[in-house]
Amino acid sequence: MAGKRDYYEVLGVAKDAGEEDIKRSFRKLAMQYHPDRNVGDKEAEEKFKEAAEAYDVLSNRDKRHRYDRYGHAGLENNGGPVFRDAASVFDLFGDIFGDIFGGGRGRHGPRGGRDLQVGIEIELVEAARGGTKTVTITREENCPECSGQGAREGTSPVRCRRCGGHGVVLHGQGFFRIQQPCPGCGGRGAIITDPCLRCFGHGRVEVNCTLPIGFPPGVEDCAGYRLPGEGHAGAPGGPRGDLLYRVRVREHTIFERDGPNLICRLPITFSQAALGSDIEVPTLDGTIKFPLPRGTQTNEAIRIPGKGMPAARGHRGDLLVQVIVETPQKLTKRQEELLRELAEIDQKHVSPQRRSFLEKLRDLFAGEAPQEKPSSS
Repeated sequence: MAGKRDYYEVLGVAKDAGEEDIKRSFRKLAMQYHPDRNVGDKEAEEKFKEAAEAYDVLSNRDKRHRYDRYGHAGLENNGGPVFRDAASVFDLFGDIFGDIFGGGRGRHGPRGGRDLQVGIEIELVEAARGGTKTVTITREENCPECSGQGAREGTSPVRCRRCGGHGVVLHGQGFFRIQQPCPGCGGRGAIITDPCLRCFGHGRVEVNCTLPIGFPPGVEDCAGYRLPGEGHAGAPGGPRGDLLYRVRVREHTIFERDGPNLICRLPITFSQAALGSDIEVPTLDGTIKFPLPRGTQTNEAIRIPGKGMPAARGHRGDLLVQVIVETPQKLTKRQEELLRELAEIDQKHVSPQRRSFLEKLRDLFAGEAPQEKPSSS
């Protein structure tokens, strides 16, 4: 067995690599050196076969044990891999190549149904509580007249001669071949000579169906979910597709969402901000009273724990209340008198913060005073 590289080296894995690591490495090499991506490259073709040979040994427990003990010699006359063309590779690794290239040999069971997609819209309060929505969908069902066979009652489909009833054919030449649906029967493996009058030979009819679909508390906007077995019907004996649905959470008029937290902008009066007050704060469960501290500044955020959206492990986010101090645009005569009186007091009793700002402003412009030009004699 001279000239053969170590199989672990070929796949780039350690001697104690697990099955998933070996499979992952082989998939990567198969994508890199597949002849379809390296047309006419003999070196890539050889590396492709070399990787397939290494995977065949290392993915098999008995072969791997013999190889670990005796090397390549342990595989002679003991079921060692021999790859003469692409067909033998696809036969051995149908599952892997099916994942990578959309199909493998040996998969001739009844075709599964297609997935169906739908969207729902809910309010923010519904998103916080979780629940279900009822949707009406139009999906394909097996025709009740012909049981999904597509043939008129009393007749049967005829096996396709082109694909031998498999529904797929191989195309290509030399080493590389690709599997495609049979053009003679459209991948069904059979030809309808006397079609059903209800479904016209398709074997499917469209049916309206009403289903409840659920969403958990705290669902995020645009979250996607899968409801198994509620999509289009498959071929007779084949599995149904799935129902895929996406949840849209409508924007709220008061609350803005930030992950598990909610943000609310709450207008307050100048007197409430200066003196402090018990204010009414809206939450998803109704209003609550909150003691606003004296001297609250505009745009200051107040955190109220546990009044946000449900989060993981039973936790709940917080409500962040951003207070906005409103300046009145229309004043009564009495309000104006009081504010003028307050303005006079403010002039006499300047706050430390304002005094510091005025001092910095005076220092800034002190050096920019215009200097008197000397008179010319």
